[in-house]
Amino acid sequence: MAKRERKDAEAGEVRERLLSGATGLFASKGYAAATVREIVERAGVTKPVLYYYFGSKEGIYLALMREPFGKFAALVEETVLEAASAKDRLSRLCLRAYDIFVENMDAARVMYSIYYGPPQGAPFVDFDAYHHRFQEAVLQVLREGIRDGEFRRVNLPDAMWAVIGALNVAMEVELCHPRQSLGRDGVRRVLELVLEGIVMNRKSTGKIRRKR
Repeated sequence: MAKRERKDAEAGEVRERLLSGATGLFASKGYAAATVREIVERAGVTKPVLYYYFGSKEGIYLALMREPFGKFAALVEETVLEAASAKDRLSRLCLRAYDIFVENMDAARVMYSIYYGPPQGAPFVDFDAYHHRFQEAVLQVLREGIRDGEFRRVNLPDAMWAVIGALNVAMEVELCHPRQSLGRDGVRRVLELVLEGIVMNRKSTGKIRRKR
């Protein structure tokens, strides 16, 4: 058992080195310009090792995108089901999404270059599907907040864009102007301002509880 665990740990370390090397190269050179040779040299392995774990450069790119977006998708579903106030759920959803973004900054840089830049021959990843699901989750929580009397009646799309817009700006500042970064606490404060704009007067509504 110990031998198997050690072998699995070594395999995981090699895989992570390959992912890290590919991420750095894709972020600095672009997907098209980065080569398998450069990736394996940076990881300190041979080409057959990359092919064993990922099959190809396309495979390692898909794995690189899959991990953070998998975490993001799980976060969205978890937040929708949480038994907490709508305000707390929206705040946590955005802060956790920000955390995932910061933890995967180079992967985010690669994603932005593929999505907004010229075609680089990278395999298709439906980034829009994740974005639309995030919009739907924010709308759902806002709708529930209005239904439960926690939020005042507002234009739902406007409120959604106010929440998502604050998060997107914080992410893009982090990516493009790191010296002006809001940081997690700054993001929390901005979200607090946005959400306070739609919260009902608690003196008249009392303590809000989510309907089950």
